[in-house]
Amino acid sequence: MLVPNAADNNYLGFRFVIYFFIPFLLLMTWRSVIHLFYTEYGLHSIANIKVIEGSPDPMPIIYTFFSLWGLLQLLFCFFSWVILFKYRSLLPLMIMVFLIEWSFRLINSFDSPLNLAEYKIGTTPGVELAPLVTVFLIILFITSLLKRKS
Repeated sequence: MLVPNAADNNYLGFRFVIYFFIPFLLLMTWRSVIHLFYTEYGLHSIANIKVIEGSPDPMPIIYTFFSLWGLLQLLFCFFSWVILFKYRSLLPLMIMVFLIEWSFRLINSFDSPLNLAEYKIGTTPGVELAPLVTVFLIILFITSLLKRKS
């Protein structure tokens, strides 16, 4: 079920996987919009990263990379929505990709330069919630691979 022979809208797994995936995908889409369009707010107010001062000012390039990251997240969410509405047979694969992303977030949270206190004023929500989201996605992924009885 991970890589079906045909990409169609015939999802053979349990329907509740879809109902749990939709709010998750809404949250990921909102996160992407914040990162893309509200870079300063997202970086400082939400992610708790300090303003770095220097000459020349390093923040415009940091905001640009943060915004590009938001664009990539938004494109990923767009493809996820397309899969959810048109190609549900690929849903387990999509959940697996999110699981890989959040697993790396969890792994990276232990050995990241952003863990250094001089760069931040608090914990980033993505780091704080990574264990919970990873467990949620593991359960969702495993469940998505199980075929429901017809």
